[in-house]
Amino acid sequence: MEKKILVADDDPHIRQVIVFALQKAGMLPIEAKDGQQAVQLFEQHQPSLIILDINMPELDGLEVCKAIRKTSEVPILFLSSRDDEVDKIIGLEIGGDDYVTKPFSPRELVARVNVILKRVQPVNAEQQVNQQSAEVYEKLTHGLLVLEPETHQVFWGSQLVKLTAMEFSIIHCFMRRPEKVFDRDSIMNVAYDMNIHVSGRTIDSHIRHIRNKFQQAGCELIIETVHGVGYRLAKKVC
Repeated sequence: MEKKILVADDDPHIRQVIVFALQKAGMLPIEAKDGQQAVQLFEQHQPSLIILDINMPELDGLEVCKAIRKTSEVPILFLSSRDDEVDKIIGLEIGGDDYVTKPFSPRELVARVNVILKRVQPVNAEQQVNQQSAEVYEKLTHGLLVLEPETHQVFWGSQLVKLTAMEFSIIHCFMRRPEKVFDRDSIMNVAYDMNIHVSGRTIDSHIRHIRNKFQQAGCELIIETVHGVGYRLAKKVC
């Protein structure tokens, strides 16, 4: 089945470039020319992923993301024409999975879309059998923290904590090696593949967002900072 991708950008030329690249990759793009239409089309089509420009009329991309995050954890990839890193970090902190700065390579954009979709793809029975030997889909626990790879769900006690695809990948990485300290490059390699590079600040933003979500669920600290090195799963999460 073709993956529906909602493309929201007020520049028709950019939409045309993205739509062509997605169609060539076997996906089904849906176009929105502004933020308000993006919200409407999201509710109507329930896409697998959203490519969302930050600067749009009616509602900007950040407002669209906030509105969608009230009801859905659908992956969101931001587009930004600004060089200001703050815009990118704000976008990730309110629930974005990734960002691409304009001008961009359509090939890189499609690669990033594929990376995110791969993270949220349901596990079929054949995949589970083939990969059980590596314990990739084994239920993991750490104190009150429970991660179920097969259903792509994370719980704090009995409470479901809704994570984006990248956030889930990062927590999964930590739980498989609970004693290990991961530097930013190691986390980047887990959350992103296909030789895609993101800045260390992007990883920091994902970590802050994960911490905030678990704090709202009642977990005071889920990921510890090891100064000068990186991050690790907190030793006491109970």
